[in-house]
This record gives sequence, C-alpha cells and structure tokens, in this order.
Amino acid sequence: MTLFDENVSVVPAPARRRSRTTLFGLWSLAVAVVVLFVLTFLPTAYVIQQPGPVLDTLGTSKNADGVDVPLISVPDEKGDPTTGQLDLLTVQVNGNRDRTPTWIELALAWFDPSRAVIPIDRIFPEGQTTEQRNTENAALMTDSQLEASAAALRQLGYDVPQRIVVGSVTGDGAASGLLEAGDVIESVDGSATPTADDVKAAIQAAGGQPVTFGVDRDGTPTTVTVTPRQGEVNGQQQWLVGIVLAIGFDLPVDVKIQLNDIGGPSAGMMFALGIIDKMSPGDLTGGQHIAGTGTIDEQGQVGAIGGIRQKLYGARDAGATWFLAPSANCNEVVGHVPNGIRVFSVSTLSDSLKVLETIRDGGDLDALPTCEAGNSTGS
Repeated sequence: MTLFDENVSVVPAPARRRSRTTLFGLWSLAVAVVVLFVLTFLPTAYVIQQPGPVLDTLGTSKNADGVDVPLISVPDEKGDPTTGQLDLLTVQVNGNRDRTPTWIELALAWFDPSRAVIPIDRIFPEGQTTEQRNTENAALMTDSQLEASAAALRQLGYDVPQRIVVGSVTGDGAASGLLEAGDVIESVDGSATPTADDVKAAIQAAGGQPVTFGVDRDGTPTTVTVTPRQGEVNGQQQWLVGIVLAIGFDLPVDVKIQLNDIGGPSAGMMFALGIIDKMSPGDLTGGQHIAGTGTIDEQGQVGAIGGIRQKLYGARDAGATWFLAPSANCNEVVGHVPNGIRVFSVSTLSDSLKVLETIRDGGDLDALPTCEAGNSTGS
C-alpha cells in the first residue's frame, strides 16, 4: 500500500494574518505581565493584618526551652477538670518597614474578609524599629498579665494592695540620676500617694519648687528630692520630673502566666477568666469552646483592642462557637461576624462571667448584651 506519492509536492498553507484585536490582546497581556512583575518588587506603604495563633488559657504553651507547660498555673489549683476551652486570640502582621507586602499580596488580602490592609504608620510609627515595637509589646503583655491577675483575685474576694512604681526615668529629665526604675513611690512632700494621679497632682501643686519623694528602693525606705521642670503635655504646660509611672501589685497568690513570643495587652480579659476558672470549683466553661479578647485593668474594666475582625475569624477557625467582645469594639463587629459563632458584648469582668454562667447553665442567651449597628457600648 502506498502511503506517500513522492511525485506530489506539498505546499504549506499560507499563514493567516492575525487580526488587530488579537494583536492588541497579546500586547495587553504582555504589558500586564510586565506590570505585575514590576509591582512584585515595588515597595508599598501598607502591611497586612491576619488571624494569628489561638491559645487555650486553660491549656499549655511552650516555654523558652520548647517544653509544654501550663499557660496559667496557681498554687493549690482545683482538682476537678475543665472540659471546655477559654481561647485567647492574636493577630499577625505580614510586613514591616524592612519588608513590605507586594501589591499582589495586598490585592489578595483586600478581598479576604479575614485579613485587613493597614497603613504601615499605624503599626510601625515613623522612627520606630521592629525591635522597639516588639519590646514595647512585650512590656504591654507583662503589664496585662499583672492587671489580669489583680482583677481576677479581686473578683474572687482577695485583697490586692496596689503600688505606684517608677517604670522608667527619662535620660535628660529632672529625676535622672535621682529616682530609679523600680522605685516604689509612697509619698510626695510627706503626703501619701496611693495612685498615679495623686503623684501627678502633688508635683503640680508644688508649682516648680523642689519635691521630696518618699520611696521604697529594694526594700529600703529613702527620700529623693527633685526640682521639676516645665514641659508641654497634650498642648498644656505642666511641671515634669521626667519619670514614667507604672502600677504594681502585691499579689496574695503566686499566679504564673507563661506565654512566649506574643505581645500586647489584648489577652488581659481571657487571662483573668482563666485564673478564675483554675481557682474556682466546677467548670466555668460548661464544656463549651469559648473565645474572647479585650484589655483589662485592675478594677476589672474591659477595654477596646485592635484587629477584632481578624480575631473573630481566628476564633471561628479554631472551633469556638461563642465570642466575648469588648463593648467599645461593637461598631467594628457589626456585619463582620463569620458564620458559626455568636458574639456577646462585655465591658467588665463581671459581664464576662455572667455570659459564661448563662452559657453553662443553659440560660436566656437572648437577654445578654450583643453588638448592634451604631452602638459602641453594647445593648
């Protein structure tokens, strides 16, 4: 059988000429590829917030050696087990001043409801390094753990004395070389100063004259005299000694919170609830998976936090079905609650305990405060 005839010439068909529309499309595609390639390397002025790790305050965390230890531990912890979870939530930041997300990453994040595109100056103020931000957040975390411990113990009926401490001394301030970080301020010009406002008021009352601080320095009482200097605070002239005040507490119970590589104050409320559960009989959670967020002060007031939308999705993805949100964040919650989770508004530690009690006992959940449109204080 003959397959080919060697005497027959095969002439290729003439090439079809591409239409203008096709050429325009090809050029557009080529330009788009080049633009996308360039955008990959162009710096941006934004970072991305996204859900971070979720940790059960009633569970464990890894210590500095990578060993699992109780996240919260207290002496004489209750014997009965807790079957539920009290999750604290975090937010991760993708990007910093050394390496910002690409425009492509920003575009993808823009259409993802669990992430947010944020101007970099809101997260990393001009002149602040990543290391400085991490140090600041670590200090905020330490303070939040102390205030959570104080709030929880007071809620349980303990007496928790408060101390006013010199947190830091400005290098060129009036108190430089005189007062020291860690000094406990007990009086100013002979008058007791149990609160930071008392200390500030006594300095202003001196009208620029030297003031004498009665302090406890490493257990030894001493006096230090400082002459204030005038300076501007929030647009007003005030007498300043160049110190940053902090609140310390004499905790009657040795509460230990071990949590590495996480900073900021927003886990305070959940720390307090975890401490109360570990020191109280019964199961505070009723076997439920509950998440929440919010700062807390020593009086049990719950304050606003950042990144609550990302935390809502982090809680949902971790399996939580209930969420405790600061009432001050309600306007950010409305319209952004993912399916499968129910949010309650709280403004105090007592509010949070009431929500947990109602969930545990199968009470009237509809009677609890929730977030509503146009309401930043709950309803």
